Amino acid sequence: MDLHLLFDNLTNPALLFFGLGIIAAQVKSDLEIPKNSSKFISLYLLLAIGFKGGQELAHSEYTADIGWSIVFGIVMATIVPLYTYFILRLKFSVENAGAIAAAYGSVSAVTFVTAVSFLEMKNIEFGGHMVAVMALMEAPSIIIGVLLMRIYSNGKKSYKEMFELVKHAVTNGSVLLILGSLVIGFMASDAQAAGIKPFTTDIFKGFLAVFLLDMGITSGKKIGALIKKGWFALAFAILIPLFNGITVAYSSVHILSSDGDRLLLSILAASASYIAVPAAMRIAAPKANPSLYLPMALAITFPLNITLGMPIYMWFIQCT
Repeated sequence: MDLHLLFDNLTNPALLFFGLGIIAAQVKSDLEIPKNSSKFISLYLLLAIGFKGGQELAHSEYTADIGWSIVFGIVMATIVPLYTYFILRLKFSVENAGAIAAAYGSVSAVTFVTAVSFLEMKNIEFGGHMVAVMALMEAPSIIIGVLLMRIYSNGKKSYKEMFELVKHAVTNGSVLLILGSLVIGFMASDAQAAGIKPFTTDIFKGFLAVFLLDMGITSGKKIGALIKKGWFALAFAILIPLFNGITVAYSSVHILSSDGDRLLLSILAASASYIAVPAAMRIAAPKANPSLYLPMALAITFPLNITLGMPIYMWFIQCT
């Protein structure tokens, strides 16, 4: 493995701010990002990456890579919750297993945004269509997780309730914003896009650093709660993402030609949702323990992917 690649990633200012947030939480500092500001920044990141992705897509010719990326992404978002559910059932209840499986089958938009920043820092090209792939991977795992809970639980849900849950997954705010921004970016002309470039591009990395600082503070506060849950949850949150990411990094060589697209697909497969899925699980699985699946995704898997994961997946990609 290229240690220079690992070192460069770990010394990225945005990731160092993430580390600062963890330290602040551990020393019980009163450092915090106001909730309204944090929500605005997360919406901004989704808007900016979606708009830029739409612009890239508008200037791209349709290729087999685009079609295969979408198919591969949706397949992974379907397979991951299916196989992880049965692993999780070794230790957890139906509701907890379903909620965690849905989280690990879905994706983290912030992890994706950080991976985009990583590729830009390394001057590695990637396709704008990967934003659409990310958005399309949000909902399938939520649907699969809910269906698994319905099949293996004694409690049955009506078709109307199931429809509402599926609708909630598809119209989730993050999915709607990223897809809407993608369409707007696709429709905008070069001159129109240049008019808002200072907002969508020039300040992007600064906002990402502030957001990762906030994520570090939140993660630092949740690590202790997860450790109390035992070794199984901790091992799952480390090993499953690495397995998913490495599997996609290695196997994607057969269908994709771009190293950048392969890394983004790998990081999507390795990531876990800590925004969309928890929101959906409040409705779908009120008995599931959010202090279990939320820290697993946010306090362990998220930092794992943005620090060690990206260099590891890129190494596998460059070796194939």
